[in-house]
Amino acid sequence: MTLRRSSGAARDDILSGRTSLGIELGSTRIKACLVGSDPAEVLATGSASWENRFEDGLWTYGLDEVWAGLQAAFADLVADAHDRYGVRPASFGAIGVSAMMHGYLAFDADAGLLVPFRTWRNTSTAVAAAELTELFGVNIPLRWSIAHLHQAVVDGEAHVPSIARVTTLAGYVHERLTGRHVLGVGDASGMFPIDSATGDYDAAMVAAYDALVGDRLPADLTALLPAVLPAGVDAGALTEEGALLLDPSGRLGPGIPLCAPEGDAGTGMVATNSVAPRTGNVSAGTSIFAMVVLEGPLAGVHHEIDLVTTPSGDAVAMVHCNNGASELAAWAGLFTRFATAAGSPIGDDTAFEALFREAVAGEADAGGLVAYNHLAGEPIAGLAEGRPLFVRTPASAFTLANFMRAQLYAVFGTLALGMQVLTAEGVELDRLFAHGGMFRTAGVAQRFLAAALGAPVAVGEAASEGGAWGIAVLASYLAHAPELSLGDYLDQRVFASTALTVAEPDPADIAGFSAYLDRYRAGLHIEAVAVASL
Repeated sequence: MTLRRSSGAARDDILSGRTSLGIELGSTRIKACLVGSDPAEVLATGSASWENRFEDGLWTYGLDEVWAGLQAAFADLVADAHDRYGVRPASFGAIGVSAMMHGYLAFDADAGLLVPFRTWRNTSTAVAAAELTELFGVNIPLRWSIAHLHQAVVDGEAHVPSIARVTTLAGYVHERLTGRHVLGVGDASGMFPIDSATGDYDAAMVAAYDALVGDRLPADLTALLPAVLPAGVDAGALTEEGALLLDPSGRLGPGIPLCAPEGDAGTGMVATNSVAPRTGNVSAGTSIFAMVVLEGPLAGVHHEIDLVTTPSGDAVAMVHCNNGASELAAWAGLFTRFATAAGSPIGDDTAFEALFREAVAGEADAGGLVAYNHLAGEPIAGLAEGRPLFVRTPASAFTLANFMRAQLYAVFGTLALGMQVLTAEGVELDRLFAHGGMFRTAGVAQRFLAAALGAPVAVGEAASEGGAWGIAVLASYLAHAPELSLGDYLDQRVFASTALTVAEPDPADIAGFSAYLDRYRAGLHIEAVAVASL
């Protein structure tokens, strides 16, 4: 996936509307991506930054920030297209919206937000998640929408009798753009368990939940949740109100078809061509998670494993860690500031490149150092809250190279613990793809991830664009769904000529990371003490 070299062809695609627009609301950036008649090539991009806030004990974003960020990212994309090709997009062939999965957005019958948006990052749903896991016989993670809803029911929150709709962030944006309360099956699978045979919410579990809550909710569960749609199905069209929400200038017209809104896990699978059994991907950002498409059901219930689906509804084992690269980025920011204070300012990309390259020179086990990247709670590690820590012994080799390798290893530490559960279940992978900004420095994070998981890791040209490109591809698939499955469309129309760089796990790195992970696992009680003490 590269920027198109033929400006004339790109201009023609834009003027004729042979384009697909993808927008993804990530944890720290809202990204827009435009593809043309060849979805493997990006015509223009745009982005805006935003940050969650910790208010009244919960992680949240304001909905006004959603629209300010979307409008800024859209305007940035339009400006980029104009700078490159001399034209401003006024319409698109299709649009797709993606966002962080899970969390809790509850609205009343007049579309009023009942409580502030509770994001996936919140871990305040332990009672509900445990009760639902026992009821359903499958793992219900703390961050899932049904856990948030049920916790509100259990706690008797005042807003519960007024609930008319519950959705995710992608579902909310899509409904404001189209008027339709729907969700892609991949995103829906992070709200409530999906039956892959029907492609809808598991009917037996829905019935069990309705029986459990009785009249504590104002309606049956399926009346509150979005309707579920697979990839390639019409999910509505942009309304006049929706067009103005995206583009207050009024240049963007209504009537553009939209694909089903998806979660960042689903768009990550698309962006890495990981929708077929025995394929998988790792997405690294504020959180980090692995998605493995299963050949068959798992033998047991594991709190480390979520069962979700691809955008087509196939079963996926998900290892989700709340903490990804944020602590790594904080350290890079500290070094960047030091360079400025020393009179030699450098840019963020330069800082990351230098620090990542330094990590390569570190010892395979990071010299006895260990780092924890837990800014938030981490259920796989048994932590309700997080405290970032860096620990060494007097005998550790405290060098910059080892320090940076420890920080990079920390990003993959909890993920490796979860993936070991799948290995014990006998799950095998033919290929594993990685995407996210930390893979932009070629051959570093990719190499360490291969060691952490003991499997070859591929990175393609889409690695840094990630989900925004993935949802643009899903939007482009609307026109081809009648003739091709999603997997065939990706193989034949999107990835047929995509170059991949594959890192094979190095035996020395595997041994080094294994030693690091032993220290990491042994030191988790230090994290628990830090949470209790600070």
